[in-house]
This record gives sequence, C-alpha cells and structure tokens, in this order.
Amino acid sequence: MNKAELIQIVSERVDVAHSDTEMVIEEFLSLIEKSIIKGEDVKLSGFGVFEKKQRKERKGTNPSDGRHIIIPASSTISFRPSKNFKAKVN
Repeated sequence: MNKAELIQIVSERVDVAHSDTEMVIEEFLSLIEKSIIKGEDVKLSGFGVFEKKQRKERKGTNPSDGRHIIIPASSTISFRPSKNFKAKVN
C-alpha cells in the first residue's frame, strides 16, 4: 500500500472528503518526522515506536575495488512493533 492508496481507503472508511483526509495524513506524517528529527521517540500505543538511532563510524570495504574505507557516523530511523502488532503478524 502506498500513501495515495492509504488516503483513498481512509477517506472511504470514515466518509470524509479525500482532500481533508489527505491533509490530516500529511500533517500526521509531518509531526512524526519533526519529532524524530528532534530526537524524540514517537510511541503509538498498540502499533509501535519510531526512534532515531546513531550509527558509529566503522570500517568497511569498497566492493568495486576491495579497498578499506571508513564509513562515517550517521543517524538512522528504527521501528519496533508493539507486542500486539507483532503477535498479529506472526
């Protein structure tokens, strides 16, 4: 499912105009993004937790020529599903 499909399905299920549903979903995603950028965890009860994690600088190998390189430190985003969500998937 992509974002357009999500907007369409939610719009139909809650009987709200497509444009209003799109605005709400866009704002929802924007708030999650801004919180994670600030370093705050986003906890959605019954769904899971989005969090920003730091990766340390590490050694790697360039696959094209086999030379050793240093991969710089970076940030990444992690998602941990809730126990209920995980149980439903399994």
